[in-house]
Amino acid sequence: MSISLSVHGAAQTVTGSCYLLQSGRTRFLIDCGMFQGSKTLKALNYGDFPFKPDDIDFVLLTHAHIDHSGLIPKLVKKGFAGPIYATHGTIDLLTCMLPDSAHIQETEVDQLNKRNARRGRPEVTPIYTLEDAEAALRTFSPVAYDEWIEPAEGVRARFWNAGHILGSSSIEIELMTGIESPRTMRLLFSGDIGPEVTSFHPTPDSPRNLDYLICEATYGARERPAMTLASRRDLLAAEANEALKGKGVLIVPSFAVERTQELLSDLLALAHERRIPQVPIFLDSPLAIRATEVFVDHARELEDGDAFRHAMRSPLLRTTESVQESMMIERIEGSHIIVAASGMCDAGRIRHHLKNHLWRNNATVLMVGYQAEGTLGRILQNGVRAVRIQGEEVKVNASIRTLDIYSGHADGPGLASWVEERGPVSRGIILVHGEKEGIAGLDERLADRGLDGERIFAPELDAVFDLLAESPATRERPAPRRLQPEFVGHQDWHNDLSRLWLDLEEELDQAADDKARRVILRRIRRALENEHD
Repeated sequence: MSISLSVHGAAQTVTGSCYLLQSGRTRFLIDCGMFQGSKTLKALNYGDFPFKPDDIDFVLLTHAHIDHSGLIPKLVKKGFAGPIYATHGTIDLLTCMLPDSAHIQETEVDQLNKRNARRGRPEVTPIYTLEDAEAALRTFSPVAYDEWIEPAEGVRARFWNAGHILGSSSIEIELMTGIESPRTMRLLFSGDIGPEVTSFHPTPDSPRNLDYLICEATYGARERPAMTLASRRDLLAAEANEALKGKGVLIVPSFAVERTQELLSDLLALAHERRIPQVPIFLDSPLAIRATEVFVDHARELEDGDAFRHAMRSPLLRTTESVQESMMIERIEGSHIIVAASGMCDAGRIRHHLKNHLWRNNATVLMVGYQAEGTLGRILQNGVRAVRIQGEEVKVNASIRTLDIYSGHADGPGLASWVEERGPVSRGIILVHGEKEGIAGLDERLADRGLDGERIFAPELDAVFDLLAESPATRERPAPRRLQPEFVGHQDWHNDLSRLWLDLEEELDQAADDKARRVILRRIRRALENEHD
């Protein structure tokens, strides 16, 4: 009998979480997420899975975020017919998140096909449709925390609260090996581990004494200052008061699930206490609006859920469901706050607000979540002078701020402590869901705590592990890769082209006269001709 683990997502990147476990004839997935980041990385969403969907027996889902769940409709569309196990909170969130994701796919492809028609290019099809998302939702089976399920013979699983978002889990798995030693193999998939300070959830918990631990490393290289709910609100109040001076506008790109609800809870509490101006707060994301309703429905499961339910009834909070309502926000005079998705500024209504405000001196963009490499959010964080949004150049005169206190992920010391508390881990710790810096940072922290470096692995995309191999050196084996490592977790040529285009426009604008501009263009033309030679 063989037992193998294939890392088909979240390897050297924070998105696309997907792991294939094969134990004898049983094949199942932990997560099936969508890749986010550069266009090269996102192109993987359109390609074939690196496995046959109809060979998969079942899926265990850690939580509802699209980078963990977003390709489930495609999985079902391509032939998967088994059950998907998830907590009640996760399923309730996905009833709005997967249809929303499908709507985004259909809308963006429709816009792209209109551009392709004008350019004489072939049409493309969406990754999946609303009908596909609704079909996928019918395959879910709810599970409770702390209770064993047996989805296949020789396989047991148990879900533990991960403290990341509503319904989020770390998943413990026990496999019968078919051999005398070890008779049973125990694995734990961390999912995304929540931070020390959160408005809604208790401290993450999960079992000890494992054979393998597959652990996220999003913020493995980062250390946050000690924080309480009160100090978090103090920092938010300082940012908001500065942004709202002189009829200023505060724009917050926010992940629709959990981050938005925590942020709104704090903003409304501060406004109620008159610690920030009592200005309109627009929640401009249909998904975030529906997700907030799910949180209200689950208020009994949240810490201080009654206060959250009460805050969401504030007259300062204004929700904009339709596109027309969203566009009306631009007519508002005076200070106001806009909270809109997506959190990495890669899609959704936030791009419309950035296009209309980045060029203004009295606007502030406040980043409150992780910005993956290659996304517009990361590009803005890096301090660029201009960006291209929907094909147009937009100067960046707004203040770009980052407040790393609303992340849903534990920082480096928090992750290292969580890993240490899961010990002993006898065979291997596999670090995933992090860019190179985060994985290296967590690796170093674990080594400092005396964990055996030979048993800490940082796989590349599509790596395969033989979990029964005796030697650490032989556990990871070569496998076909969909994308070479140098293209994972980095900016790609699309980012380079956009930056080159902006630099060229700036050079032409600053040139002394038309003659100088022609010289610049001739040099570029000559460089292109030399490249062809």
